[in-house]
Amino acid sequence: MVLTRRAGLVALVCILPIAVAPWPAIAFAALLTVLVVAIAADVALAASTKSLDLTRSGDTSARLGEPVDIALWVTNTGGRRFRGLVRDAWAPSARAEPRTHAVDIAAGQRQRVDTRLRPVRRGDQQSAVVTARSIGPLGLAGRQSSHRVPWTARILPPFLSRKHLPSRLAKLRELDGLLPVLIRGQGTEFDSLREYVVGDDVRSIDWRATARRADVVVRTWRPERDRRVVIVVDTGRTSAGRVGVDPTASDPGGWPRLDWSLDAALLLAALAARAGDHVDFLAHDQVPRATVVGASRTELLAQLVTAMAPLQPALVESDAAATVATILRRTRRQALVVLLTDLNSSALDEGLLPVLPRLSAKHQVIVAAVADPRVDDLAAGRNDAAQVYDAAAAERSRNDRRAIASRLRRSGVEVVDAPPEELAPALADRYLAMKASGKL
Repeated sequence: MVLTRRAGLVALVCILPIAVAPWPAIAFAALLTVLVVAIAADVALAASTKSLDLTRSGDTSARLGEPVDIALWVTNTGGRRFRGLVRDAWAPSARAEPRTHAVDIAAGQRQRVDTRLRPVRRGDQQSAVVTARSIGPLGLAGRQSSHRVPWTARILPPFLSRKHLPSRLAKLRELDGLLPVLIRGQGTEFDSLREYVVGDDVRSIDWRATARRADVVVRTWRPERDRRVVIVVDTGRTSAGRVGVDPTASDPGGWPRLDWSLDAALLLAALAARAGDHVDFLAHDQVPRATVVGASRTELLAQLVTAMAPLQPALVESDAAATVATILRRTRRQALVVLLTDLNSSALDEGLLPVLPRLSAKHQVIVAAVADPRVDDLAAGRNDAAQVYDAAAAERSRNDRRAIASRLRRSGVEVVDAPPEELAPALADRYLAMKASGKL
């Protein structure tokens, strides 16, 4: 049983006759009895909430920042008219609106109520319970019960760096046209034959074709296809830090490093797939959290966003040795390994750096990291003593980061260290530069 505001208002009004009555105790007892009887009658006449049949329909997935529309169908299978409220409860991060719906359903009829979700985080948004409240004809009281009506909406990464894809694909097409002229020898694939022109490398002359045609013919080459790119995302504690500005929130508070890394991984995967390379994906901290292996070019992005959606930072120290062992076990042939992590000196000194030679000895390695732009802002402060201390700490942090990057480069590892919004295009440009230089 539930009481409404009207019951409280009626009880408040009853104070007046009690106050002026010659026998207040008798007036109080009489009015209380009348009110209790009225409430009991209202509850008895209210439609049963257990006679409701609740079903759902609507969206099952959407990108972060897009609304999700969920329909709740309420069917009155009882014999009385149902008047009252239905509250469709979701997690606070789902930002459901409206939360409460007024319904008026005749016996045997049904009504649809719509809830719009505006999620502020990736992952699976699951419905809680649907609470139905039936109000009696007097509006004083009613019945209430909760029902489990499960529904899950998967919120996918928004892939904001998609806007950089056309320009990088244009560069890729340009490379496909230039590289047959610029690259010769081992590590390239035969493309076609053409007549010799002054300036061509004599080592590219095809003597058999020259003998057949009675003219000097040279081979042209193209960048190797069918290479393997392994994208590894660190989901350990360092990936939980929020940096930059959250582009999908009305009150920007910064995205976790993990989300920026996933966005960069999507752009690189899309570009590499268009270049004809095979792309695998691994999310790892102490154990593998998600994998995508052997996806076709047409299915790659769909499988990636589905695997990335439920990923959340794990508040544990990443096991770099286990990560490297997993990569080496799953990737037998030479590949480009892109490790998206943080250039945290303490974490890398004790974790990645000791085991990195095992990985770089067999594969080409890129370490990509999200730099915190607030550190640069703090380093520029000089207005008072507090800002000077902040600037000194920020400068020390930047120096540690540069030192780690230098050590990685001396180990033969490419390093991409960029602010959040620039990480994805910077990583894509580094991949294209390696293609242009014949390293891939």
